[in-house]
Amino acid sequence: MLEVHQIFKTYEGKPLLNGISFKVGTGETVCLLGASGSGKSTLLRIIAGLEDAESGFVSFNGINLTSIPPHLRDFGLVFQDYALFPHLNVYDNVAFGLRMRRLPSDEIAERVASSLEMVNLTGFENRQVTDLSGGEQQRVALARALATRPRLLMFDEPLGALDRTLREDLLNELRRILHHTDMPAIYVTHDQEEAFAIADRVLILHNGEIVREGSPAEVWVNPGSAFVAGFLGAGNIFEGTYVGSSKVDTKFGILTIDCEHKHSKGENVHLLARPSAAEKEANVITGIVTDVIFQQDRFKVTLDNGLYVYLQKAPKVGEKIEVPLKVECLA
Repeated sequence: MLEVHQIFKTYEGKPLLNGISFKVGTGETVCLLGASGSGKSTLLRIIAGLEDAESGFVSFNGINLTSIPPHLRDFGLVFQDYALFPHLNVYDNVAFGLRMRRLPSDEIAERVASSLEMVNLTGFENRQVTDLSGGEQQRVALARALATRPRLLMFDEPLGALDRTLREDLLNELRRILHHTDMPAIYVTHDQEEAFAIADRVLILHNGEIVREGSPAEVWVNPGSAFVAGFLGAGNIFEGTYVGSSKVDTKFGILTIDCEHKHSKGENVHLLARPSAAEKEANVITGIVTDVIFQQDRFKVTLDNGLYVYLQKAPKVGEKIEVPLKVECLA
């Protein structure tokens, strides 16, 4: 088990990581999700031993790794830019780490073959990596990481340089491989869809802290704060004044809210209205349609009051419509 203990790090005199702690269990994939500059890649580099924390430490199976150099931690790392050796072919790229460990040639051959099979690149051994597509190069990088049979796999925005279709294909491959190998993994990304597709548990970083933690379903159903709801694109976020009996005075009128918090009358609260219209809901909000965009199997409809909703049938721009919405209290 990997354990991160109270990691602190500053950048240009400002806190970047402010007492970060979490664990990664056997076979678990944990995703560090956050905007650019949230410190997630720095945290990954600290775990890998490529950068030092100012305080705190990382341990694996109870052993403090502070004094252990990166190459002896036995962690596999996959980067966005592949980090392949352009002068070597596919076989030699995958075999590189094994040769550094001075393994017998027959064992190297077996590991290279099994790793390439795992990423569906059998038969590519003699190809030059410079002749491969971006998706194929990333598969080679993954095979290289898998070949050393690391104790932990780490991914730093691995799909950021790929187009949407390639990202989806490789994400499915990654999920299959992680389940098959049962390796613990840390996956860093700013993309919510990637995080939710691959992670067993998501940690959302903001202002140097983990502001929400849980399974993808738990985080989506209960964002817990206006920041997390906004970052995930969960829906319309606005404020209101609590007037009692689960009712809030807002710019859209008095709304009934779904709330498990305790509020005093007159207290300001943050609210979330999911964009999918509710079938049965007390809150009916009226607005004039200002924009309609087709998105896959539905329409994103924006109203003049600033709300947006998803509808199965497209209204006309300028049309006045009523939308029943469920409103949740965030804090």
